[in-house]
Amino acid sequence: MAIVDYGSSNLYSVINACKYFGFEVDITDNPQMIRNADAVILPGVGAFQQAMKNLERLDLIEPIKDFVESGNPFMGICLGLQLLFESSEEFGATKGLGLVNGTIRKFPNDLEKNFKVPQIGWNTIVDPKNGNWENSPLNSLKSEEFMYFVHSYYADIEDIGAISSLTTYNGTNYCSSLQKDNIFATQFHPEKSGEKGLEIYKNWFNSF
Repeated sequence: MAIVDYGSSNLYSVINACKYFGFEVDITDNPQMIRNADAVILPGVGAFQQAMKNLERLDLIEPIKDFVESGNPFMGICLGLQLLFESSEEFGATKGLGLVNGTIRKFPNDLEKNFKVPQIGWNTIVDPKNGNWENSPLNSLKSEEFMYFVHSYYADIEDIGAISSLTTYNGTNYCSSLQKDNIFATQFHPEKSGEKGLEIYKNWFNSF
Protein backbone atom coordinates (compact mmCIF):
# COMPACT_ATOMS: atom_id res chain seq x y z
CA MET A 1 0.00 0.00 0.00
CA ALA A 2 1.29 3.46 -0.86
CA ILE A 3 0.64 6.65 1.11
CA VAL A 4 1.27 9.67 -1.11
CA ASP A 5 3.78 12.12 0.38
CA TYR A 6 3.41 15.48 -1.34
CA GLY A 7 4.32 17.84 1.48
CA SER A 8 0.75 18.55 2.64
CA SER A 9 -0.02 15.40 4.52
CA ASN A 10 -0.99 14.24 8.00
CA LEU A 11 1.23 11.22 7.39
CA TYR A 12 2.01 9.89 10.83
CA SER A 13 -1.51 9.50 12.15
CA VAL A 14 -2.51 7.73 8.92
CA ILE A 15 0.58 5.51 9.04
CA ASN A 16 -0.19 4.56 12.63
CA ALA A 17 -3.77 3.65 11.72
CA CYS A 18 -2.52 1.38 8.92
CA LYS A 19 0.10 -0.27 11.12
CA TYR A 20 -2.47 -0.79 13.88
CA PHE A 21 -4.16 -3.30 11.57
CA GLY A 22 -0.89 -4.87 10.44
CA PHE A 23 -0.64 -3.27 7.01
CA GLU A 24 2.76 -2.48 5.56
CA VAL A 25 2.91 0.91 3.91
CA ASP A 26 5.28 2.73 1.59
CA ILE A 27 5.39 6.50 2.08
CA THR A 28 6.30 7.77 -1.34
CA ASP A 29 6.44 10.59 -3.85
CA ASN A 30 7.66 8.18 -6.53
CA PRO A 31 5.28 8.20 -9.54
CA GLN A 32 5.99 4.59 -10.52
CA MET A 33 5.49 3.26 -7.00
CA ILE A 34 2.10 4.95 -6.94
CA ARG A 35 1.14 3.48 -10.30
CA ASN A 36 2.22 -0.01 -9.21
CA ALA A 37 0.71 -0.01 -5.71
CA ASP A 38 -2.06 -2.41 -4.76
CA ALA A 39 -3.85 0.40 -2.85
CA VAL A 40 -3.24 4.13 -2.39
CA ILE A 41 -4.11 6.63 0.34
CA LEU A 42 -4.03 10.36 -0.43
CA PRO A 43 -4.07 12.20 2.93
CA GLY A 44 -3.74 15.94 3.37
CA VAL A 45 -4.06 19.07 5.44
CA GLY A 46 -3.62 22.69 4.42
CA ALA A 47 -4.39 24.70 1.31
CA PHE A 48 -5.84 23.22 -1.89
CA GLN A 49 -3.84 25.49 -4.21
CA GLN A 50 -0.47 24.69 -2.63
CA ALA A 51 -1.28 20.99 -2.56
CA MET A 52 -2.02 20.97 -6.30
CA LYS A 53 1.24 22.86 -6.94
CA ASN A 54 3.10 20.23 -4.92
CA LEU A 55 1.48 17.38 -6.83
CA GLU A 56 2.35 19.05 -10.12
CA ARG A 57 5.94 19.78 -9.06
CA LEU A 58 6.43 16.16 -8.04
CA ASP A 59 4.82 14.90 -11.27
CA LEU A 60 2.18 13.00 -9.30
CA ILE A 61 -1.04 14.17 -10.95
CA GLU A 62 -1.04 11.70 -13.83
CA PRO A 63 0.22 8.77 -11.70
CA ILE A 64 -2.69 9.31 -9.28
CA LYS A 65 -5.16 9.45 -12.16
CA ASP A 66 -3.57 6.34 -13.72
CA PHE A 67 -3.87 4.50 -10.43
CA VAL A 68 -7.55 5.38 -10.04
CA GLU A 69 -8.09 4.29 -13.64
CA SER A 70 -6.58 0.90 -12.76
CA GLY A 71 -9.55 0.13 -10.51
CA ASN A 72 -7.48 -0.62 -7.42
CA PRO A 73 -8.63 0.74 -4.03
CA PHE A 74 -8.04 4.45 -3.49
CA MET A 75 -8.76 6.46 -0.33
CA GLY A 76 -8.68 10.23 0.16
CA ILE A 77 -8.67 11.90 3.59
CA CYS A 78 -9.59 15.53 4.38
CA LEU A 79 -7.70 17.63 1.81
CA GLY A 80 -7.23 14.34 -0.03
CA LEU A 81 -10.99 14.28 -0.62
CA GLN A 82 -11.09 17.89 -1.80
CA LEU A 83 -8.28 17.39 -4.32
CA LEU A 84 -10.38 14.79 -6.13
CA PHE A 85 -12.82 17.48 -7.26
CA GLU A 86 -12.76 19.58 -10.43
CA SER A 87 -11.87 22.86 -8.73
CA SER A 88 -11.67 24.85 -5.51
CA GLU A 89 -12.52 28.47 -4.69
CA GLU A 90 -9.69 28.69 -2.14
CA PHE A 91 -7.33 31.60 -2.99
CA GLY A 92 -9.07 31.96 -6.34
CA ALA A 93 -10.21 29.24 -8.71
CA THR A 94 -7.78 26.33 -8.74
CA LYS A 95 -8.09 23.22 -10.86
CA GLY A 96 -8.20 19.89 -9.02
CA LEU A 97 -7.70 16.29 -10.13
CA GLY A 98 -11.14 16.19 -11.75
CA LEU A 99 -11.97 12.65 -10.61
CA VAL A 100 -15.23 13.75 -8.95
CA ASN A 101 -17.61 16.34 -10.38
CA GLY A 102 -18.12 19.41 -8.21
CA THR A 103 -16.44 22.37 -6.55
CA ILE A 104 -14.82 23.01 -3.17
CA ARG A 105 -16.41 26.06 -1.51
CA LYS A 106 -15.82 28.00 1.73
CA PHE A 107 -18.17 27.84 4.68
CA PRO A 108 -19.91 31.16 5.34
CA ASN A 109 -18.96 32.89 8.61
CA ASP A 110 -21.83 33.45 11.04
CA LEU A 111 -20.36 34.85 14.24
CA GLU A 112 -23.79 35.92 15.53
CA LYS A 113 -24.71 32.23 15.81
CA ASN A 114 -21.21 31.37 17.13
CA PHE A 115 -20.32 29.30 14.09
CA LYS A 116 -16.67 29.81 13.32
CA VAL A 117 -14.59 28.87 10.31
CA PRO A 118 -12.73 26.56 10.21
CA GLN A 119 -14.91 23.82 11.61
CA ILE A 120 -12.71 22.14 14.24
CA GLY A 121 -14.12 19.35 16.32
CA TRP A 122 -16.70 16.60 16.38
CA ASN A 123 -19.75 16.50 14.12
CA THR A 124 -22.12 13.80 12.94
CA ILE A 125 -22.17 11.96 9.63
CA VAL A 126 -25.58 10.97 8.30
CA ASP A 127 -26.49 8.22 5.85
CA PRO A 128 -28.46 9.96 3.06
CA LYS A 129 -29.84 6.69 1.69
CA ASN A 130 -30.93 5.06 4.96
CA GLY A 131 -29.24 1.88 3.85
CA ASN A 132 -26.89 1.35 6.81
CA TRP A 133 -23.96 1.92 4.48
CA GLU A 134 -23.97 -1.54 2.96
CA ASN A 135 -21.02 -2.23 0.64
CA SER A 136 -19.16 0.74 2.11
CA PRO A 137 -16.25 1.18 4.52
CA LEU A 138 -18.85 2.85 6.74
CA ASN A 139 -20.82 -0.40 6.96
CA SER A 140 -20.14 -1.08 10.67
CA LEU A 141 -21.25 2.42 11.71
CA LYS A 142 -24.66 3.85 12.42
CA SER A 143 -26.02 7.05 10.95
CA GLU A 144 -25.24 10.08 13.13
CA GLU A 145 -21.93 8.72 14.41
CA PHE A 146 -19.54 11.48 15.48
CA MET A 147 -16.32 12.03 13.50
CA TYR A 148 -13.52 14.59 13.89
CA PHE A 149 -13.30 17.45 11.37
CA VAL A 150 -10.78 20.22 10.68
CA HIS A 151 -11.60 22.28 7.56
CA SER A 152 -12.72 25.65 6.23
CA TYR A 153 -13.92 24.44 2.81
CA TYR A 154 -16.49 21.82 1.90
CA ALA A 155 -17.37 19.66 -1.10
CA ASP A 156 -20.27 20.90 -3.24
CA ILE A 157 -20.67 17.65 -5.15
CA GLU A 158 -22.53 17.15 -8.42
CA ASP A 159 -22.31 13.33 -8.34
CA ILE A 160 -25.20 12.97 -5.90
CA GLY A 161 -25.14 9.18 -6.17
CA ALA A 162 -21.53 9.15 -4.95
CA ILE A 163 -22.39 10.69 -1.56
CA SER A 164 -21.77 8.26 1.31
CA SER A 165 -22.49 10.64 4.15
CA LEU A 166 -23.75 14.16 4.74
CA THR A 167 -22.83 16.56 7.52
CA THR A 168 -24.32 19.94 8.44
CA TYR A 169 -22.28 22.90 9.68
CA ASN A 170 -23.64 26.41 10.06
CA GLY A 171 -26.67 25.53 7.95
CA THR A 172 -24.56 24.09 5.12
CA ASN A 173 -25.39 20.46 4.32
CA TYR A 174 -22.39 18.99 2.54
CA CYS A 175 -20.78 15.76 1.40
CA SER A 176 -18.58 14.49 4.25
CA SER A 177 -17.66 11.20 2.55
CA LEU A 178 -18.05 9.73 -0.90
CA GLN A 179 -17.72 6.48 -2.75
CA LYS A 180 -17.33 6.41 -6.52
CA ASP A 181 -16.23 3.16 -8.17
CA ASN A 182 -12.89 2.32 -6.51
CA ILE A 183 -12.62 5.73 -4.77
CA PHE A 184 -13.57 6.16 -1.13
CA ALA A 185 -12.87 9.50 0.55
CA THR A 186 -13.71 11.31 3.78
CA GLN A 187 -13.67 14.99 4.71
CA PHE A 188 -13.26 14.00 8.37
CA HIS A 189 -10.20 12.29 9.85
CA PRO A 190 -11.02 8.63 10.61
CA GLU A 191 -7.64 8.16 12.28
CA LYS A 192 -8.51 10.93 14.78
CA SER A 193 -12.09 9.79 15.34
CA GLY A 194 -11.59 7.11 17.97
CA GLU A 195 -12.67 3.51 17.72
CA LYS A 196 -15.39 4.12 15.15
CA GLY A 197 -12.98 6.02 12.93
CA LEU A 198 -10.46 3.19 13.05
CA GLU A 199 -13.25 0.80 12.08
CA ILE A 200 -13.50 2.69 8.79
CA TYR A 201 -9.87 1.88 7.99
CA LYS A 202 -10.42 -1.74 8.98
CA ASN A 203 -13.50 -2.02 6.78
CA TRP A 204 -11.68 -0.42 3.85
CA PHE A 205 -8.72 -2.77 4.27
CA ASN A 206 -11.05 -5.77 4.39
CA SER A 207 -12.60 -4.75 1.08
CA PHE A 208 -9.48 -5.79 -0.88
